[in-house]
Amino acid sequence: MKKIQNWILALLFVASTGGATLAVAMPQTAAAACNDRLLTFPAWFKGLTTSNCDIQAPSSAKGGISGFIWTIVLNVIEFMMQLVGYISVGFIITGGFKYMTSAGAPDAAARARKTITNAVIGLIIAVFSVAIVNVVAGAIK
Repeated sequence: MKKIQNWILALLFVASTGGATLAVAMPQTAAAACNDRLLTFPAWFKGLTTSNCDIQAPSSAKGGISGFIWTIVLNVIEFMMQLVGYISVGFIITGGFKYMTSAGAPDAAARARKTITNAVIGLIIAVFSVAIVNVVAGAIK
């Protein structure tokens, strides 16, 4: 009976994740693919594509070659700042776990609170940095 339950659970798991896997594996149109983001991370070529999703020549970009390069640099900076945001959330979760498992030890609880505080400060800085990068990128485009 236990083996049947395990097989049923395994089949349910495969059936439920199969749709998500199929959606990721299906080829997309070029126009949809050039606008996709993964976990909110921008593509390095965001803002550098033509209407049919081809990367434009650096000389035809707004601002010429320097505008082309600065757009790529700002996209990479935005990617890194968003990565810092995700890492900050991970540290908030870690600090919360350490706080819950401190078992009343005041020094462990203080270290956990310090971790959470530093992670929240890092998250705020990352959010504002992404906003500033987007404003500068909008000014370049």
